[in-house]
Amino acid sequence: MTLLLTIIAILIGIAGVVALLRRQILWGIILIVIALLVGPGGVSIFS
Repeated sequence: MTLLLTIIAILIGIAGVVALLRRQILWGIILIVIALLVGPGGVSIFS
């Protein structure tokens, strides 16, 4: 489960960075925050 959450967090984080590069600042910040919450190093919403 930890590996799955890590992969999901990485994908969401990459999508957030891409959104920031495309000048979608708010959407990028939201995605990065979600990635930090989902990731096993953060406050996971699944546990």
